[in-house]
Amino acid sequence: MAEALAEVAEKTADGACCLPSAETPGLSAADSAVLAARFKALADPNRLRLLSLVAAGDSGEACVCDLTGPLDLGQPTVSHHLKILVDAGLLAREKRGVWAYYSVVPGALDDLAGALGAFGANA
Repeated sequence: MAEALAEVAEKTADGACCLPSAETPGLSAADSAVLAARFKALADPNRLRLLSLVAAGDSGEACVCDLTGPLDLGQPTVSHHLKILVDAGLLAREKRGVWAYYSVVPGALDDLAGALGAFGANA
């Protein structure tokens, strides 16, 4: 920590109050918008439960008809929450006849975990 402070002091010895933002690592505007949409989608308890139910399924997918019971919500409400998770890039939707089946987008959860890990690494 002391070494980092000394480096900052050396780089700002010219009187500048801080490092130029171009030298400061961080998320791009596009990356932060994508992450914010994903975290916003997960900020609802019903959507978080839906994602966990789909991810925990033996087949790696779940039919919307199987997700209404565990949440004690109607099919239109569950479909609305699932649409938000699909729009956020967390779930994929496949239509089969009259039913829709959902699966976790490969790598989507790892990407979120990696983003959170990167925040901790920069602290």
